[in-house]
Amino acid sequence: MSDKTFVDTNILIYAHDLDAKAKHEIAKEVLRDLWSRRAGVLSMQVLQEFYVNATRKISSPLSRKAARCVVNSYATWCVDTVAEDIFMAFQIEDEARISFWDALILASARKAGAVRILSEDLNAGQRIVGIGIENPFARA
Repeated sequence: MSDKTFVDTNILIYAHDLDAKAKHEIAKEVLRDLWSRRAGVLSMQVLQEFYVNATRKISSPLSRKAARCVVNSYATWCVDTVAEDIFMAFQIEDEARISFWDALILASARKAGAVRILSEDLNAGQRIVGIGIENPFARA
């Protein structure tokens, strides 16, 4: 059985946002664990969202150079997105009644063989297309 875990954008952002306090520590710990187990996956969508938010929207933005280093580091976790994934996202969007962007996250996670998604934005405890949604900050 796979132990792959898909990481949503907010987990990466908190891991690199020193002002996030407890969430920063939790996110760093989660990512460290996934690195050590070689169990982390994400998508280009996540890396793109991370870059924009980390360089522009957090209270102490990362430099473009630093954010690009993070993107480069996590690129090895990426699952490629192709047209079939977008079509799958359409189906998930309709069936689960969620936003297209969240559905694309789920389609990418499914393609990568992830058994769970770590996200602050999706509904924790829910299962969509067989993937469990967990909020690692709920225990904080």
